[in-house]
Amino acid sequence: MKFEEIKAEIDSALGNEIIKDVDETSTPATIIIEADQLKALMNFLHQTDGLYFDSLSCITALDNGLESNELELVYNLYSIPYDHHLMVKVKLDRANPKIDTLTDIWRTADWHEREAYDLMGIHFVGHPDLRRILMPADWEGFPLRKDYKEQTYYRGVKVKY
Repeated sequence: MKFEEIKAEIDSALGNEIIKDVDETSTPATIIIEADQLKALMNFLHQTDGLYFDSLSCITALDNGLESNELELVYNLYSIPYDHHLMVKVKLDRANPKIDTLTDIWRTADWHEREAYDLMGIHFVGHPDLRRILMPADWEGFPLRKDYKEQTYYRGVKVKY
């Protein structure tokens, strides 16, 4: 199924308003949606015959800079039986970055979401175990944000040499 056909399926089932923008030059082609529509879209993509995106390959968190005041999540989906690829992007407010978890659809979302939480401070509502995965539990801040201020000391040890 081609990108245009996938987009038409989404428009037909969920309405034309759900897709805010597309980027057909990216690989794979991308749809951009509002954060509050993520769960409905992902359920549809996972459960619909002919689409069946059974694999969430990756979730990438991006900091679009202080001027934009946005963080972005990029979801890479794959359908093993149908060989479909799709990228879904959502933008979140830097001051309160939260979005629904996808762990109830794809188990692989668990660690991907924990990484985005740990390094970018994005809160995944409903996540079964949202805690740091790479940094120590008592680490201050989110190291991949562009406004991150590195601690001077951590447990009595100077951080920057």
